Amino acid sequence: MVDPVVGQFLQGDSRSGEVPVQPSATGPVTTVLVRQLGSDNSWWVLGAGTASINLSAPVWNAAISSPVTLTGTSVAYEGTVQTQVRQDDTTKPLGEGYVTGGSTAMGPFSGSLAFTKATVKYGAVVLYTTSAENGAVMEASVIRVQFG
Repeated sequence: MVDPVVGQFLQGDSRSGEVPVQPSATGPVTTVLVRQLGSDNSWWVLGAGTASINLSAPVWNAAISSPVTLTGTSVAYEGTVQTQVRQDDTTKPLGEGYVTGGSTAMGPFSGSLAFTKATVKYGAVVLYTTSAENGAVMEASVIRVQFG
């Protein structure tokens, strides 16, 4: 998101919560899940979700290999949801593509995404929509995965 509107932190238990994030004041909500981890109790992002993109597989913390099969439901402009596989500690995706779900109502998607070999154990599968106006990210669903 280019200039996101970040909402109030909503406390879960004593070490976790969520933060609503929008691309604009009236844009769709992406809920970012956070938790305190490690010996220093620093905050970590565990994932993110939006009502318009529901990923059924892979599931959180699944071990994936290339190509990974992505299934779920979505609704997006022209049905197109962008996809990426990312590894921790880098900004460049290991693989990119798209799936096609519903364009006016939630519809199923299924596709495979090839990616290059990871050099670390953990990463994420990212699904997101972009603005037809300027290409900016509008909303996203992100799950943590293992490579193996």
